[in-house]
Amino acid sequence: MRIIIRHELPTEYKEVENVTREAFWNLYVPGCSEHYLVHKMREHNDFLSILDYVAIIDKKIVGNIMYVKSAILNELNEKIDTISFGPVSVLPEYQRKCIGSALLQHSIREAKDKEYKAVIIEGYPKNYCKYGFKSSKDYTISNIAGKYPYNLLVLPLVDGIFEGHTWKYVESEVYNCDENEVEKFDKQFVEKTKEYKYAQEEFLISVRAYVE
Repeated sequence: MRIIIRHELPTEYKEVENVTREAFWNLYVPGCSEHYLVHKMREHNDFLSILDYVAIIDKKIVGNIMYVKSAILNELNEKIDTISFGPVSVLPEYQRKCIGSALLQHSIREAKDKEYKAVIIEGYPKNYCKYGFKSSKDYTISNIAGKYPYNLLVLPLVDGIFEGHTWKYVESEVYNCDENEVEKFDKQFVEKTKEYKYAQEEFLISVRAYVE
């Protein structure tokens, strides 16, 4: 199986949004908002089109990854520009075939080549630690409230960049999605049933957990 990774084209926007919807539907909550987030990202000032990729198999888009600008501030109010990705999407029938891994590894190599300083995300450690991500507390990078969320993960692309300071992560505002706007946007797609699944409880627990 040959995976082709390339930049997303404007003519593919709706297809990519549908891939994202299929990938996340009922995964973390009943329904999902990630497809609206993808749509919203492209029009936002923080969007990094240079790191917007799709994965293609047999001329079909089966996955995508998108990045936005983020930042960290230290105790002296000094700033380091960072980047954040999410969502990473793979059609359900193509999951566990290394497609997400290929998208992630390709985009990280490109980010390093383009001299970005670090990648900071909110995600499950079990999914990302194998790529070199560590707890934000290992680098004394807290959230804006000064806490260390369980799912706040960091991958430095420059050695020693965080040393000697404490930091706070400043997330792009693009991740703040209005639920009413999500519902309105979702009506453009084929109707799907929202369902509660017990595995969604793990997500709710993880987003409220902190590292001491």
